[in-house]
This record gives sequence, C-alpha cells and structure tokens, in this order.
Amino acid sequence: MTTAAVAPSTSDFYCHQAIPGLTPVKVVVETEDVLAFEHTNPAHPVHVVVVPKKHTPSLIDLGHGGEELLAKVMAVVGQVAAQIKEEHGAASVTTNVGLYQESQHLHFHVYHRGESDEQILAMYGRHDG
Repeated sequence: MTTAAVAPSTSDFYCHQAIPGLTPVKVVVETEDVLAFEHTNPAHPVHVVVVPKKHTPSLIDLGHGGEELLAKVMAVVGQVAAQIKEEHGAASVTTNVGLYQESQHLHFHVYHRGESDEQILAMYGRHDG
C-alpha cells in the first residue's frame, strides 16, 4: 500500500484563537497550563475540548511540554469526564493524530453523545460482572 505525502497543516485554532481569547469560548475548567471549554462547533449535545496552553503538536509529539504537561492535561480531562458522567451518566474521551488531527495542537474531546441510559445499556451492556 502506498500513501501520498500530504503537507502538514499549520492550522492551530487553539494557539491562534481560543487560548489568547480572540475567539470567545465558554470555559469549563482552567488551570495555569490547561484550558477546557465548550466546543465552538459541537458534534454532540455535551462537547468539551481540553488543550494544553503551551503548543503541543499531538499525543505522539509532545513537544517541549513533554509527559509532565500531558499529565496535567490528563488530570483536567479526567475532571471534565467525571463531571459529564455525573450529569449525564456517561462520557467519551477521544483525541486524534496524523491526518485525523484537524488542528495541529494536542486536544481531547470529552463528550456525551446524547443517548438515554437505556440506549447506552442496549449498545454496551454491562461488562463488570
């Protein structure tokens, strides 16, 4: 299988717009190093984005922040996921790398897709027994 070379995108909505406040966002959690905010164009009824404030290219290229910054980001991801689970019963957490990554800045989506508890149980059942 061959793959065509694709020029990397220079898009970084987070560094260029959200973090400096050029695009207003509704903050969910903010620390010295991490910003979590409601997605500006949500794909789900509850959709929060969590980003490091320092430019970090992706999960597989942590840049200068390294694993220490990733740990801080993951702590906020966990906090947001717990809040969404508490309010809605379930949460999903995703990130993308490579061609799936639209913005070239590490970011996690934490969301609830809007299903009822019954729909979730019908899809996933219970696997803890």
